[in-house]
Amino acid sequence: MKRGDILKKKAYRNTPAFAFLAWGSFAFFVMLMLIGLYTLKEPLMVKGYYLMGSVGLISSAFTLSKVIRDNQEDEERYNQMFRALPEKERG
Repeated sequence: MKRGDILKKKAYRNTPAFAFLAWGSFAFFVMLMLIGLYTLKEPLMVKGYYLMGSVGLISSAFTLSKVIRDNQEDEERYNQMFRALPEKERG
């Protein structure tokens, strides 16, 4: 068998159960937040304000987690490249 004939299996960082737990808890708490807004005894303007704030907080949390992950991966990639350089090229 040639080296190119071997297919590499894709490896995920998280198990399917953990991914299900993460998405399930996210959906559950979004549902609880929406139920709380629906049953809130305030004018529609106040409910809309809370909804906008909640959606903004959720979307910024996703964006922040992606930025932190990307920065960490970039740092690891930079460190790997730096270690691969010969000693005289490092400075």
